[in-house]
Amino acid sequence: MSLAVSSSNNNNMGRVDGEDAQKSCDEYITRSPSEASLSATDQEDEDDATIQLGPQYTLKEQLEKDKDDESLRRWKEQLLGAVDVNNVGESADPEVKIISLSIISPGRPDIVLPIPEDGKPKGPWFTLKEGSIYSLRFSFQVSNNIVVGFRYTNNVWKTGVKVDTTKEMLGTFSPQLEPYTFDAPEETTPSGYFARGSYTAKSKFVDDDNKCYLDIQYTFDIRKDWANS
Repeated sequence: MSLAVSSSNNNNMGRVDGEDAQKSCDEYITRSPSEASLSATDQEDEDDATIQLGPQYTLKEQLEKDKDDESLRRWKEQLLGAVDVNNVGESADPEVKIISLSIISPGRPDIVLPIPEDGKPKGPWFTLKEGSIYSLRFSFQVSNNIVVGFRYTNNVWKTGVKVDTTKEMLGTFSPQLEPYTFDAPEETTPSGYFARGSYTAKSKFVDDDNKCYLDIQYTFDIRKDWANS
């Protein structure tokens, strides 16, 4: 079971897509993106690898760089949208806050997952019915600076054996007051005697600097029926 996050969002005002935007981003922030920012790789520890990047700049400093370059100026306007630069922090580090995580299943109330401060929910975090259709929805807010190469990874184990690995490159996002919301594509939980039981998992949200914004370890169950609400 992947519980993966797709790259389709409901609010993509500050998101950068396409080859031209990626090229402009490379020039704009004067930092070379890691391979992870371009595509998902087959290396299991990609999210933990050491990434060597150039110096960081605050958002105001980045806006001042190459300000006479018309193409870069237009790209910056496209990326930043209605960002009030005067209200942006002076730190070069972006901040990403995961606001909510929910599991959506047709015909059922949404399962809103509480996010504990220590990243370790007590007991099973949720229960899914075998053979059921579900999708994952989460929202996050970006502040202070542009986050580059924001990605999600999820690993799942059953009885000590890794049964699923998911890696999803979400992209580059500018700071804005309104949260970004993502809906994963629908999936179906496995079914049958061997699929039922308890699973352990670890999810992380990191960027190209390998800065981790959420690292959560949890357990969940797949049962014959949904848990009593």
